[in-house]
Amino acid sequence: MKQSELFLPTLREVPSDADIKSHQLLLRAGFIRQNASGIYSFLPLGKKVLQKVEAAVREEMNRAGSQEMMMPALQLADLWEESGRWQSYGPELMRLKDRHERSFALGATHEEVITSIIRDEIKSYKKLPLNLYQIQTKFRDEKRPRFGLLRGREFIMKDAYSFHHTQESLDETYETMKKAYSAIFERFKLNFRSVLADSGAIGGKDNHEFMVLSDIGEDWIAYSSESDFAANIEMAPVIDQYEMPEGEQLPIQAVDTRSARKIEEVAAELGCREDQIIKSLLFIADEKPVLVLVRGDHEVNEIKLKNVLDAEVLELASEDETAKWMGTAPGTIGPVNISGEISVIADTAVKYTKNAVCGANQESTHYINFNIDRDASAGKYADIRFIKEGDPSPDGSGTILFAKGIEVGHVFKLGKVYSEPMKAEFLDENGKNQTMIMGCYGIGVSRTLAAIAEENNDDKGLIWPLEVTPFDVHVIAVNSKNAEQAEAGEALYSQLKEAGFDCLYDDRPERAGVKFADADLIGIPVRITAGKKAGEGIVELKIRKTGESYELPVDDVLDAVKKELIKLAGN
Repeated sequence: MKQSELFLPTLREVPSDADIKSHQLLLRAGFIRQNASGIYSFLPLGKKVLQKVEAAVREEMNRAGSQEMMMPALQLADLWEESGRWQSYGPELMRLKDRHERSFALGATHEEVITSIIRDEIKSYKKLPLNLYQIQTKFRDEKRPRFGLLRGREFIMKDAYSFHHTQESLDETYETMKKAYSAIFERFKLNFRSVLADSGAIGGKDNHEFMVLSDIGEDWIAYSSESDFAANIEMAPVIDQYEMPEGEQLPIQAVDTRSARKIEEVAAELGCREDQIIKSLLFIADEKPVLVLVRGDHEVNEIKLKNVLDAEVLELASEDETAKWMGTAPGTIGPVNISGEISVIADTAVKYTKNAVCGANQESTHYINFNIDRDASAGKYADIRFIKEGDPSPDGSGTILFAKGIEVGHVFKLGKVYSEPMKAEFLDENGKNQTMIMGCYGIGVSRTLAAIAEENNDDKGLIWPLEVTPFDVHVIAVNSKNAEQAEAGEALYSQLKEAGFDCLYDDRPERAGVKFADADLIGIPVRITAGKKAGEGIVELKIRKTGESYELPVDDVLDAVKKELIKLAGN
């Protein structure tokens, strides 16, 4: 492609509303343009990169045995009513009516559509398992679209769905898909982790997110310093490696703590450590009060708590609800002498406290020398806290570190969350009706493009990995008005194209500084420059990633380019 003919509107200034590097550089390099908040057009180079991301995803999905199809973006509300998500999904679901007043949704995801198709077409266990995928535009009315392609209202996604007659079959496909996802993100040279995660609005159990480690990520990952263990911090389990402090239990005693209500205030008032305090929080779980106890240096993990309680709805009690059940305001509540209507659940660490501090259910009063086995009763002990940096890794290898991550993929074991209410059934080997078991597997294709850009850049511009680069080689004639340089540039461009390389040729009548700045901004892996020595048959080859450059004869360019691209493919 000749650059003089290419639609490539580069920008010199950083757009004021672009907060992160990938957003800034994709705009500046002319890969995307914003049409509205969270809605973008992919310009020619952006589309080329997007197609290469899609191609890699498609290859690995096909290799994993999934079959590509295409479903409608416009979905009947009736299907969402069947699954129960029409109301529960929330305001992110874009809803509309047609001229006949029928309700539709713009597809945020396609569980309902694919389930309706399979239930109508598959009737026997002999046709299962089945794994289908599509690459398509999705729509979500994000409250705060931001970070360019990382959180938009319209985006490209690969979503796959598998259907099974046994749990063992789902488990096998789930592992196959996890391996396929790892292969995809390895092809893009991304620094990623597969992490244990919460299923959120999709539903189901047993799921993993694929997270690219990045300082601009919106999720925190807990990972081991020594092993491959990684989990979203909301899901990371804490192993029971506590020890009971030495010494005898002392008599419990009520003490005045004045206006101290927060953990740090109580610790300062009583001259104790935060891990010697029991933090008490009242929750309402499915309209029933539950007193939750954790150590003062720990935080309640509401996702773990909700799972342990098997609650549909879990909320922190309001001040009025706390006063009703505990007789005092939050900050001084505790587990001693409480109503039998209140369930008590304590984090495992609380069992290993001795002579601790806790609220006394009286204003400005706490107990010291509280021992839970003597002075109160925990109806249940469980892991209900957030993991902390420095905690032992749950797999027994190393300690926990934290990092931020960008979610680029997510795999779920849905089970019967959709197939049961939508009656997706089949006849088993005994001729009996059974409900299909489902899996769901998503990759944010446009988000992955942004994650690649976020990880591969410098202060001059983008640095595309070979797998997704818009062109393999960038040829530049420094002075297109100079006959020798123009002829050398044209000849190299023709030779490289004939040899099978995807080549961009900068033949524009621009100053050398503009051409080199644009080349760095666009980020093509290998650059060939025909400059002052073009008349002598000498050109310069430069590697965008390393900045390494050297001169070579024109006749050696093809071999040199092949060699450099092979090296880049291996790095």
